Amino acid sequence: MSFFVVFLSFALFVTSALEDHTEVKVRSGQNVTLHCQGPRGLNITMLEWSKPEFNSESYVFFFQNHRLYENYQHESFKGRVALKDRSMKDGDVSVILRNVNINDTGTYSCEITTRMKERVVHEVVNSINLKVTDSGGFVEWHKMV
Repeated sequence: MSFFVVFLSFALFVTSALEDHTEVKVRSGQNVTLHCQGPRGLNITMLEWSKPEFNSESYVFFFQNHRLYENYQHESFKGRVALKDRSMKDGDVSVILRNVNINDTGTYSCEITTRMKERVVHEVVNSINLKVTDSGGFVEWHKMV
């Protein structure tokens, strides 16, 4: 009996590039853009927007190989989240969350995977703390250190 062992030759790098943590305040019923900027000029093969309180197989937004996978999306976000720029030009992987409600309050994480030849890089790019209120009537941004 003979055994064959095959080694795949590719590199996977996981990095954390959380340069800032942004706080966004918005009134219930409004739309809000969750901003995230990936690297320019690289092939983004996967985009994951998640909330820590969801299990690992449920996302706010999951996009892979130029396609949205709604079956991985948490029920409360289905039909309410879209890419700001469908072409993700210049690395813009921001999403628009429509008709926010109090239950949308929480921390959102933007993670991307890029590929260039044999090199695959997975990065946590941005984290946003979204606060949805019943008053205020405006969107407010705060950069936290």
